[in-house]
Amino acid sequence: MSDGTAVRREPHEIALLGDGPRAAVTVAVVDLYPRGMVEPDRPGTIRAGIADAGSAERPPSPLAQEAHACLHEPAGLRTLVRHPDVRLALALIRIPLAEAGLLRYPLLGPTRGARRQVRELRQLHPLPASRRRLTDDDRLLAVALHGEAALRLLVPRFALRAGLIRRVEVGGKTLLKHSPHGSGGGYGGYTYCGAGGGGGGSGGD
Repeated sequence: MSDGTAVRREPHEIALLGDGPRAAVTVAVVDLYPRGMVEPDRPGTIRAGIADAGSAERPPSPLAQEAHACLHEPAGLRTLVRHPDVRLALALIRIPLAEAGLLRYPLLGPTRGARRQVRELRQLHPLPASRRRLTDDDRLLAVALHGEAALRLLVPRFALRAGLIRRVEVGGKTLLKHSPHGSGGGYGGYTYCGAGGGGGGSGGD
């Protein structure tokens, strides 16, 4: 099998390989946010926005479109990741990744080659110093590779209100909790163990 190096991966695919389903859905939500297709609702939840997906130059990814379709009512990220339609969309993403030798059977965890590719991408695309002059694709790639660190930089207010990053209370004030940096991008301490589910655009931030 090929290790997939000749194929340019989409940000949600990179997130799935690096940090699992929660990370992939987080990238999908960030894909929707600058388009006005999602908005924060009650603390830790998001709701569907009213913008038209066709108004942008590039349509949202199929995973992002499926996530948007599932937001019939406000939902948290964990609920969205577990939604049957989103799980199906994730399963369809896994098929070509497995065929490319990037996911191993039977649990569909990332292969050694996939982990190497993600490490190399993190080295090639370090966390931006600023959110200025970044394209939407740049932002999605940063979130896919660097997780909470990119969310705190690029969409801090939305990510906090939407529950994409953790919050802590210190002296009555809500602060963003910095996730430990390990081999992954960091999505609330989430570890990718395979097929099981369960882990940010520009907009107004």
